[in-house]
Amino acid sequence: MIDGDHKYWYNSTTGEVEYGMLSPSIDRIGPFDTAEEAAHAPEVVAERSRAWTTEDAEEDAWGPDSHDTAK
Repeated sequence: MIDGDHKYWYNSTTGEVEYGMLSPSIDRIGPFDTAEEAAHAPEVVAERSRAWTTEDAEEDAWGPDSHDTAK
C-alpha cells in the first residue's frame, strides 16, 4: 500500500479535504499529515508561488549588466 493512502489531500477542484488518494492526481495537493494542514493547502500554494515569483524576479535582475563595475 502506498503511504499517500494514509495521508490527507486537498482537492483543488472541489475544495474539500480527502483522506487517501481518492481523486485524480491532477486535482490533489499534498500529502499532509492532518486534515487541518490539508485545509490550508491553498494558502501554502499561494505563499510558495509568491516566494518563487520574488526569487525569479531577483534572479532576472542579476546579470552581467547589473553588477558590472568595469564600466
